[in-house]
Amino acid sequence: MPATLFKLVISATATTDVTTKPDVQRFFYNFDPAHLSGNTLTIPADAFVDDAGDAVTSLTTMATDNGYYLLFINGVLQQETLYTVSDTQVVVNDASTLEDGVPIVLVVTNFAPEADSQITVNT
Repeated sequence: MPATLFKLVISATATTDVTTKPDVQRFFYNFDPAHLSGNTLTIPADAFVDDAGDAVTSLTTMATDNGYYLLFINGVLQQETLYTVSDTQVVVNDASTLEDGVPIVLVVTNFAPEADSQITVNT
């Protein structure tokens, strides 16, 4: 009788549930010409208020590779190359044409994703 090759048969299924869990913070400011120097607008963190209208002392920063900023001036989304954000200030370049009192909104979105995987092995 010839030799027979016996193979182990295994199958598996995997199910993964992912929750993105965005954390969105919004900061509001009305343009004050005192914060403008030449073409550059430097808005200190304490000039912003949060969603509840409370003054803030520092700005939430974007998580590296896991978040993003949106900056709206007078309701118009700005290109990200026109501004920089830190926990102490927002710097907007090319801001010399802003009118007094124009609303500026900074939106900071960070993610804290969670994943749960279930693997079933059938032999």
